[in-house]
Amino acid sequence: MKKLTYLILLIPLLALFACHEDFMIDLEEGEPLIGVEGSFTDEYKRHEVILSYTSEFYNADEIKMITGARVVVTDGVDTIPYIEQLDQPGHYLTDSIAGHKNTTYRLLVDIPEGDETVHLWAESFMNDNIEEIDSLVLKTNNMFPGMPWMDTIYLLYPYFQSLPDPSIVYMIKVTEDTIPQNDTLLQVNTIPMAGYAGYYVNGPEMLEDNMEIPVCMIFESQLYDGKLIRLDLYSIPYDYMIFIYSVKMSMGSNPLLGPPTNVPTNIQPQGTAVGFFYAASVVSKELIYHPKE
Repeated sequence: MKKLTYLILLIPLLALFACHEDFMIDLEEGEPLIGVEGSFTDEYKRHEVILSYTSEFYNADEIKMITGARVVVTDGVDTIPYIEQLDQPGHYLTDSIAGHKNTTYRLLVDIPEGDETVHLWAESFMNDNIEEIDSLVLKTNNMFPGMPWMDTIYLLYPYFQSLPDPSIVYMIKVTEDTIPQNDTLLQVNTIPMAGYAGYYVNGPEMLEDNMEIPVCMIFESQLYDGKLIRLDLYSIPYDYMIFIYSVKMSMGSNPLLGPPTNVPTNIQPQGTAVGFFYAASVVSKELIYHPKE
């Protein structure tokens, strides 16, 4: 009887794996929302806001950009326009200008839709930042013990005196030569300082209760004499860090569960748009790599 039972159980399993048929899941798609991606910093440069509509689940590559919008940022005194780029529809840039720390910036966006205009806004406070990054250090890390044929890994460590404000979060962006290493939200690293605010990052006092904090990984085969490595340290609002983490956690989620409603936004009015506008202060440090003799 046991053999017969096993055979009966095996037959439907064989049938399950023997054939398959592709099918489309009929997902309920809502009305497209407006997507806003923008920032304003204290770097002297052209700052950007990108406007688009959200796409359907099965047409994620077909993104419709928003043109003809009026986009400005204001601190309550000065109003700075973002001008749409003729060669990049939906991309709006300021002239070269630098913002100021400890200032609240409000983004205002007016989008024409037929006979009506959609009015959006967002506010973000530009936190203080450290004066400077004291140094950047590359250290080897053998992540493949017992496998000498594997490429040696180098980890990049910053050293700086953090600010005492526990609400400040440091966002890391690394550029090798002229190529950004983390130019998407899924690659961005952050250092929340809750519990360690005011400590010297990667210093002896901090390491008593914490491991060293590397900010990027570089393979030895990618290094050469004279290679430029640049670290940009952003002092970002805490709610922007939550947005970054939420985007990362929502990737690869089950489409049957619906849209990633757990991803927050500071674009107002609520329910009209997705995305984020943030203000940030930036401090930079460069390292020129030279192999040790």
